[in-house]
Amino acid sequence: MKDYDNVIVWLDYFNKNLSRAKGRRIKRDQAIYDPILSELIEAAKAVGFNPGPDSAGEQARYPKRAFVKSGYVMLPKRPNEKKSALLNVLSERMIKRRNRQK
Repeated sequence: MKDYDNVIVWLDYFNKNLSRAKGRRIKRDQAIYDPILSELIEAAKAVGFNPGPDSAGEQARYPKRAFVKSGYVMLPKRPNEKKSALLNVLSERMIKRRNRQK
């Protein structure tokens, strides 16, 4: 049953190696190479969400690439915020985190 109160954010949305046809949802220059679930969870926390352990699907497979384990985070919807705007904010946080690690 579809859950209208939450937004599913897949790791494949941010993967720079993928084309848009394979599942990337943001611009290539805003994407990162091989994102991991912990980066996505930390970005969500930095934006103001509190994803719990039951809201992360670690072993889930993105439907367009069912042969690869990807993972997702389920976040509550915010009123008057589009999913694309949320993805852009999360990608900025993930890029900042990667740049700090270098």
